[in-house]
Amino acid sequence: MKITVGDIRRVLDLQDKDQDPIIGSERLCKEFWLCIGYTGFINDKGYPKSKFCRPYKFLVHCVIHALAHKKGAYDEASDYIMNIISSLVLNRPYNISHVIFNHMLDNIKGEKYVQYPRFVQMLIDDQIPNLPKDPSDELPIDHMDSEMLKQLDVYRGVKPEDEPKYRQKFAKIKDYVAPEGDNWRHDDSNSDNETDGMKLLSLRKTRWWFVRDEKRKRTPKVSMPKVVIKGKSKKQESPDW
Repeated sequence: MKITVGDIRRVLDLQDKDQDPIIGSERLCKEFWLCIGYTGFINDKGYPKSKFCRPYKFLVHCVIHALAHKKGAYDEASDYIMNIISSLVLNRPYNISHVIFNHMLDNIKGEKYVQYPRFVQMLIDDQIPNLPKDPSDELPIDHMDSEMLKQLDVYRGVKPEDEPKYRQKFAKIKDYVAPEGDNWRHDDSNSDNETDGMKLLSLRKTRWWFVRDEKRKRTPKVSMPKVVIKGKSKKQESPDW
């Protein structure tokens, strides 16, 4: 089998394009999250879904579960998930097909290579439609139900009286046009929730804000040089420096 970015885009019906970006502006995303009522610390590495009002908490919950990577937790969103959600709500172009492809490639390097089992099965079915299946090998999918919504409602990282308020549902405006450039809201927007939180913003000292979830390589231990004498090996004594 050969799987490409185009296969992922077509089979999952993501409707993005090759020229769409996979890297988002850190300032845009963080300003936007504060604008929609995020109450957590904006410089953290993870962003708990409990720090949102209920409509956005539900959206973050769905995206995390749909795209959860091998090292990800279900309680918080990583930076690349922030990019996806910001692009979804602001109706900005985003090459999510390439993002999924990159993470699947990264996972091949380790033992836990099945990062997106649902997607992999869909890609296999697309290329080998009549492949016999063993029901015991298939992973069940837990669909969203009323009980899950109740659990999500009571899962709160803030007190009920401190929960961020919301005026209307997201995606309510039909044919919404994204703000120009790296703006997170239009000039005539009456929301300024991000003003206080952005005073604490600390941008990462890197060219690309998009960070893949890769394990850090441990620093190799420095072994003492060996001296071989007449077929025998012994460690050289450390110099007295």
